[in-house]
Amino acid sequence: MKFVVTGSLGNISKPLARRLIAAGHEVTILSSKHDKAELIQSMNAKPAIGSVTDIAFLSSVFNGADAVYTMVPPFFGAPDWKKYIAGIGENYATAIKISEVKNVVNLSSIGAHMPEKCGPVSGLYFVEKALNNLPDVNVKHLRPAFFYGNLLSNIGMIKNMGIMGGNYGENASVLMVSPEDIAEVAAEEMLGLSFKGKSVRYIASDELKTSEIASIIGTAIGKPELPWINFSDEDTLAGMLQAGLPEEIAKNYAEMGTAMRSGEMASDYYANRPASLGKTKLKDFAKVFNNLYMQS
Repeated sequence: MKFVVTGSLGNISKPLARRLIAAGHEVTILSSKHDKAELIQSMNAKPAIGSVTDIAFLSSVFNGADAVYTMVPPFFGAPDWKKYIAGIGENYATAIKISEVKNVVNLSSIGAHMPEKCGPVSGLYFVEKALNNLPDVNVKHLRPAFFYGNLLSNIGMIKNMGIMGGNYGENASVLMVSPEDIAEVAAEEMLGLSFKGKSVRYIASDELKTSEIASIIGTAIGKPELPWINFSDEDTLAGMLQAGLPEEIAKNYAEMGTAMRSGEMASDYYANRPASLGKTKLKDFAKVFNNLYMQS
């Protein structure tokens, strides 16, 4: 079969492409960076260099594919982040319609049932909506949890203040996931193509309290008493702005933390909980965290 993978050689797209190639399929990897072409070819995949803002390019790349994996590449320079994310979803939907692709595996997120008040994830609500409006196209939306890698933003806080923290609530429950576990699920869906119509699949690797997260990370870096501190929304926003994040991005991340604290972000996950969790646990990622912490 012929597959198209968007997302260049990212933390999900790369292991996903490797799985598809290993299964003997023809894989095209879409990237915006010309310097990725040689690396993509070295994986025995075909590079397609262009922008997800270019519908003609997307349509050409998607043409003839048995299935496409879609994801919205991160772009922190958008004046309206949610609108940008939704716009890329519309581009994908238009290109899929033009190219007559019949199967799509789309990377979304926990919380994508919320059209507002969930930060960037509310943009993904509209990506799902655009794809769901395509007639006669089978779409599987993958809704993974909070990425382990997001915890790396705590490194500076740990070094300067001796704490971890966020505005998720007092000893809140946090659903977490490894990109490798997402890639495994995405590959399963693409290789099987058994999904019909429009459907959602949730993905999580670990379900932990914030105190447990701090304990696991703290133990890995030699600070077993490392505490997790609950911040107000105002302090969270101020801290991100002080760290140099653009105001639009900081506001959206703070809003997402509020949605986590209220429980609304995870409500549909718990109503449609996956039968099993991924194999990569936070204790596994803590080794990666420790290496980067020691290098910083």
